[in-house]
Amino acid sequence: MTFTRTAPADRTFGDVAVAGASTQPPAVSRSPFFRHAGPLALAAGALIVVAQLVMLPFDPKDHVATSQSVQFQVGGVVYLAGFYTLMFALVGAYAWQARQAGRFGVVAVSTAAIGTLLLGGDLWFETFAVPWLADSSTPQVLDSDPSILLGVGAIASYLLFALGWALFGIASFRARVFPRVISAAIVVGGVIGFQALLAPYAIPLGLAVAALGTWMVRAARNG
Repeated sequence: MTFTRTAPADRTFGDVAVAGASTQPPAVSRSPFFRHAGPLALAAGALIVVAQLVMLPFDPKDHVATSQSVQFQVGGVVYLAGFYTLMFALVGAYAWQARQAGRFGVVAVSTAAIGTLLLGGDLWFETFAVPWLADSSTPQVLDSDPSILLGVGAIASYLLFALGWALFGIASFRARVFPRVISAAIVVGGVIGFQALLAPYAIPLGLAVAALGTWMVRAARNG
């Protein structure tokens, strides 16, 4: 992908023109994350959507039976892989618009990264620890009320994930590097993603990220 320095006129990625920005990317954009941002976002979105569809038929309130299902466990592993890929895709997508997103973009990507990290930790526990607890001699612990500290940690994870991705979508909308309809979809997906650990609430964000990945792949080929 070749970039040349121009006057602050219109910039074009593929068939989408971006007004008022130089075509010279920041230094961070030359990183591997920048170059592979499209495939990473596409893979993250696909993994998230597939995992949520696999997990959708199960009752999340039936903790023991649900967590003991092999199908649900496979879905959890795929979902966790999607979360890890999402983190890398976030870094790459930010590199595409770091200069245009400004300070607000820094706050947005930082919040999204922290929220994804925290919720990914929750998902790791759900994927690996909960099935073990369900198979233990005291599976009733899964139906007990959480401690105050655990509850605060869970709410913080849900809130920061939703807030971070909504802010990232807003930052992208303001930066005008990505198509605004995709940026708006990320905002909506982020808000709905407050309950992302439950299917199907992460599907909107997964679809939005996959759409962004598809756009970036096309833009890189045409750039």
